[in-house]
Amino acid sequence: MTVWDETEGAGTPAVFVHNSFTWGSDETYGFAAQRPLADRHRLLLVDRRGYGDSPDTVRGDFDTDADDLVDVLTAQDGGAHLVGHGNGGLAAMLAAGGRPDLVRSLTLIQPSAFAAAAGHPVIDAMMRRVREGPTVPESVTPEQFLRASTEGIGMTMPEPTPRRLRAVATSMRERPVWEAAGPLEPLRAAPWPTLVICGTWQDAPEQYRAYVGEALIACAEAVSDALHARLLRVPGFYRS
Repeated sequence: MTVWDETEGAGTPAVFVHNSFTWGSDETYGFAAQRPLADRHRLLLVDRRGYGDSPDTVRGDFDTDADDLVDVLTAQDGGAHLVGHGNGGLAAMLAAGGRPDLVRSLTLIQPSAFAAAAGHPVIDAMMRRVREGPTVPESVTPEQFLRASTEGIGMTMPEPTPRRLRAVATSMRERPVWEAAGPLEPLRAAPWPTLVICGTWQDAPEQYRAYVGEALIACAEAVSDALHARLLRVPGFYRS
């Protein structure tokens, strides 16, 4: 099961699903900055399994996350708005595609739905790089992995607190997102609106943009086209 941090608020519930290396209420990579929305919505900042206050998991899995999200949505009277970032965006897509009756709207922030963008040259190049590259040795610690994933590509490394390192350890064991087949047809046919958000990445460190950003931009464009969704480009935003 998963747990969530519920912010006092009035109105229709909105469920937020975080990316890797983080948790729902995290101020660095999570959704803490969205708390002002509580003046219009009841906010549920989810912690996926192995993150935040949720129980440990042997291996993070987008299908399990999607099932957990359906449970969260089912518990809301009349469903909820659903917002997902990165790997959380993929889980949100799977949950919404499986139970569109529980969703009021879907917002995907640079979703890691790479299978939906298969055939795009940038995505295919990234897949080849990942699949043909070396695997992470078991001797690598979460702190070493965090440093390589941030400072190693020109980013600032967040403080390696126990809570952060637990999130990194879970991220290191997650099922590869390219194994997910996104439920595109149910999402295209859904009666509610879908918004896909991506950054412009022009201010990102060069290595970070090349290694991560270009693929996420291409994926966001492909997903918005496939879902007939609105695509919002946010100037300057580049966090994966």
